[in-house]
Amino acid sequence: MSKKKKEKKAETTIENFYDLKVDEVDELVSILKGEGGSPDKEIITDIQQITGEEVKGTSRKAKNFDPYKRDKLAMLPTWLKAVFIKWWFAGAVCYFIVWGLSVYIQNDENLMLLTGVVLGIVVDIFVNPAFRYLESDRREYDPYIMFPFPFKQFWTFFTNIIYYVFIMFLVARLYGVLQKLTGFIDGSLAVEPLLFATFCLIIDMAFIGIKDAIVYLVKKNRKKRSEEVSTDV
Repeated sequence: MSKKKKEKKAETTIENFYDLKVDEVDELVSILKGEGGSPDKEIITDIQQITGEEVKGTSRKAKNFDPYKRDKLAMLPTWLKAVFIKWWFAGAVCYFIVWGLSVYIQNDENLMLLTGVVLGIVVDIFVNPAFRYLESDRREYDPYIMFPFPFKQFWTFFTNIIYYVFIMFLVARLYGVLQKLTGFIDGSLAVEPLLFATFCLIIDMAFIGIKDAIVYLVKKNRKKRSEEVSTDV
């Protein structure tokens, strides 16, 4: 393999995927500081001066911007955003599948199976990519994903479906226990999105917590072994 091909292959590896583009950053800072990019010159935040276009509105917020300012969504804690996203999508699946198709699918087991399949697809296509979009290089959303991988994996589509079908089975069992405790022996306890999403979230996070604990113990054991080997050498 030629040297040129080796260099091209190295640029596409995962280690170099997030390399900081220093030249582009310097160029951006230079533009914000005005022509010449003098370091002692005040950074321009007036949109009209930067773009040359007239800005409608008289407020200071409308005329100026801060490219480094964090939005209100970014200021929310990670656990709150992760829990809300998972809870909301589970409730949406209940609304469209359980409520929407219960008239046509009379068998509870078939309805549970279909709901689990749809929830697994939704998690793989919408929830996990949303977490990847919101996360930083610290990958702070991994503790809220059952199969956390940095890039899209084809096999996770099927594992998520199997996993959430199993979650639906446990949710149905939990509804059965709740019916006995509350006296709804005849099965008249209605399945509605809010409680359904809460049950899904509790069971899902319980299994994810077990998985995270196992991963932590494995990494800790590996680190301990590597330290023992290094000290022996």
